[in-house]
Amino acid sequence: MNGALSRFFGGSPLHVLLRLALLSFVVGVILAALNIRPMEIIYWVESIFYRIYDMGFDIIVRGGEYFVLGAIIVFPIWLIMRLFSLGKRAGD
Repeated sequence: MNGALSRFFGGSPLHVLLRLALLSFVVGVILAALNIRPMEIIYWVESIFYRIYDMGFDIIVRGGEYFVLGAIIVFPIWLIMRLFSLGKRAGD
């Protein structure tokens, strides 16, 4: 089990956790010096997800509009071609 855990962590689990703790402390000091608070980061990430979500539905709506616009031309042409094709087969 320890071998699988070491493979997952990319080294000794204790060593990796200590490195992550030290790195977290250093990043925390830097962010505090820049006057950046944890909740600001959370709100920023949340707003990004909301923007992506809103853009995603806009893309779906535009895609639907393009589909309908093309279908107004394509489907009648296809139907006319199918009807002419049936007429040729019936006459053979």
